[in-house]
Amino acid sequence: MSGVYGFLFQVYPYVCFTVFVMGSLIRFDQNQYSWKSDSSQLLRAGLLRWGSNLFHFGILFLFFGHMVGLFTPHSVYGVFMSAATKQTMAVVAGGIAGAFCFVGLSMLLYRRVFDPRIRLTSHRTDIAVLVILWVQLGVGLITLPFSWQHADGSVMLILADWAQRIVTLRPVDATLLSTLPWPYLVHIVFGMTIFLLFPFSRLVHVWSGFATVSFLFRPHQVVRSRRLNLPPGHNEPRQPGASV
Repeated sequence: MSGVYGFLFQVYPYVCFTVFVMGSLIRFDQNQYSWKSDSSQLLRAGLLRWGSNLFHFGILFLFFGHMVGLFTPHSVYGVFMSAATKQTMAVVAGGIAGAFCFVGLSMLLYRRVFDPRIRLTSHRTDIAVLVILWVQLGVGLITLPFSWQHADGSVMLILADWAQRIVTLRPVDATLLSTLPWPYLVHIVFGMTIFLLFPFSRLVHVWSGFATVSFLFRPHQVVRSRRLNLPPGHNEPRQPGASV
C-alpha cells in the first residue's frame, strides 16, 4: 500500500503536470480549430444561463481559493491569522462557492445528458469531463464535515505542506498523507486527474479565458460601418484640402 501512496502523491503529480503543460502546447500548435468550448446555446438556452453562471462563479472562486490556500506558506499569513482561523474561512467560503458550483454543474450535466438535441451534438469527452468535475465537487463537499472535526487546522497544514513540497521539488512523505480521511485523498487524486485530462478536452478554453486579460491593454478597434442608401466611399475619412 505504501507503494501506491508513493506513486499517487510523489510521482503522479509530476506526470499530470507534464501532460497538462506539454499536451496543451501540442494541441494549440497542432489542432487550433479544436481549441474552443463548443457552446450549445443556439440549440437550447434553457438551463444554460443559470447553470453556466453558477458553475463559472463557483469554480473560479474555488480554483483561486485552493491556489492561495495551498501555496501560501504558513509563515506569511501566520503573522495575522492562525491556521484554525484560515481553515474556518476556507470551509465557510469554500462551502458556499462549492454549493453554487455543484448546483450549476448539475444543471449543465442534466442538460447535456437528458436533452436529446444537445446529447446528439456532444462528444463523449464532454460528458466524461462533466461527470468527473461533478464527482470531484461532490467529494470536495464531503470533506467539509471532516474539516470541522479538525478545526485546529492540522489537516490543512499537512495538505499545504505536501502541495508546496511538490511545486518546489522537495521530498514528500506520502505516508503522512495516508493518515488523512479518504475524502481528502480522493479529492487530491481527482484534482490531479483533471489536470491530466485537461489537454484532451474542451477544458483547454480555460487558457483562452485567462488570456483575455490582455484585451484590457489593447488599443481600441476602429470600426467604420457603411450607412444604407449611401454611395461607396461616402463614409471614408476626408482627405486634407478636399472640398466639402
